[in-house]
Amino acid sequence: MATLQVTDLHVSVTDDETQEAREILKGVNLTMNTGETHAIMGPNGTGKSTLSETIMGNPAYQVTQGDVTLDGESLLTKPVDERARAGVFLAMQYPAEIKGVTNVEFMRAAVNAGRPADDPISIRAFLKELDHNLDILNMSDDMTERYLNEGFSGGEKKRNEILQLMMIKPKFAILDEIDSGLDIDALQVVAKGVNAMAGPDFGTLMITHYQRLLNYIHPDQVHVMMDGRIVKTGDFTLAEKLEAEGYAGLRDELGLNVKLVDDENPAENGGN
Repeated sequence: MATLQVTDLHVSVTDDETQEAREILKGVNLTMNTGETHAIMGPNGTGKSTLSETIMGNPAYQVTQGDVTLDGESLLTKPVDERARAGVFLAMQYPAEIKGVTNVEFMRAAVNAGRPADDPISIRAFLKELDHNLDILNMSDDMTERYLNEGFSGGEKKRNEILQLMMIKPKFAILDEIDSGLDIDALQVVAKGVNAMAGPDFGTLMITHYQRLLNYIHPDQVHVMMDGRIVKTGDFTLAEKLEAEGYAGLRDELGLNVKLVDDENPAENGGN
């Protein structure tokens, strides 16, 4: 069993115009083990995506206090590639397009990066695993020969992220709003891929606004973030309550003086 732990994490970003630091995360605490599925919910501007980017090592976010550890070893001094090799995977809201690199080339390189240099995966074993995962995700073979995410629809990019996840087999996957922009059919396929990974050696941290995703990937724990902190943790019934009553109801229940961001205008605040 592996453990990913976030302890008293404070994170700031620097405004490009004023060059002033603005604190987004204000003391986040979270512990999850492989074999578990956790979900983080919350309105826009509360720090959900900032948490995922900080765990993965985006240099735009400055950690001013606290730590992120994997099996007791701090990740904060490690560059992104070392965090990935250690077993952390981030499925992003907006995957980058890379012209000139095919999907199959990228995935084989990523798989081998997690293996000893003198023991690369054989082409036969790689292709067998790839075909199996393509079948689970209802993806055609020709997608593997296309340049990475180039010309992909939103749904194709999300499926491609999950295909990469299934091939790399990390210890922990952080899924940052993978349900964003997906119709029900695509969401079901993506969830099918994530659920196929479930087991004692794999943990999932899902970030979402809505209960819809959690109907397909059932969480063991649901955490609610507001104003840069986790303010409440519960089981799936907490997600159901949020769906019925909204975040304003929870804010009032907890007596929090937190301004909720209008989901229609997330760009006003940033720090999702």
